[in-house]
Amino acid sequence: METIEAIRSRRSVREFTDEDVSDKAVEEIMDAGRWAPSGLNNQAWRFIVVRIPETKEALSKLTNYGSIIKNAPVSIAVFLDSNQMYDRTKDILSIGACIQNMLLAQHSLGLGGVWLGEILKKKERVNEILQAPDFYELMAVIAIGHPVKKVRVSERKQLGELVFREKFEGCW
Repeated sequence: METIEAIRSRRSVREFTDEDVSDKAVEEIMDAGRWAPSGLNNQAWRFIVVRIPETKEALSKLTNYGSIIKNAPVSIAVFLDSNQMYDRTKDILSIGACIQNMLLAQHSLGLGGVWLGEILKKKERVNEILQAPDFYELMAVIAIGHPVKKVRVSERKQLGELVFREKFEGCW
């Protein structure tokens, strides 16, 4: 899949079939994440793969989007390792790039996924359930699976609504 086409065709997928996701695919997705840019190349992201039904059930109770976590064959919790930080803002931005790489990788593999952020309201509890160390700060949970077949559309603002010339002299 060409990069620009992958960016334009990727959609958030919240409904999955019962088909499992292979360990190889999960590894490829995380590997794509680790190739994201990071300041000083510190790569402060960390991942915990979630497959066990009881763990998914426990996590699902921490978010309004729990059914997505329960029904996804696999989820990946993405953390910021505060012991590896050099600049909080830059490290959080790099984790956003890491997550985007992961979403594009799952899309290119024919899988579907969604970036869940509302669960951050209960990030301390997520750490407890996943037995993550205190210095891991939850940044997102990505639910991944084989997408239920349906049309997914998403509108974007026109570029002219988002871009202005230098010194705000007018639209692009």
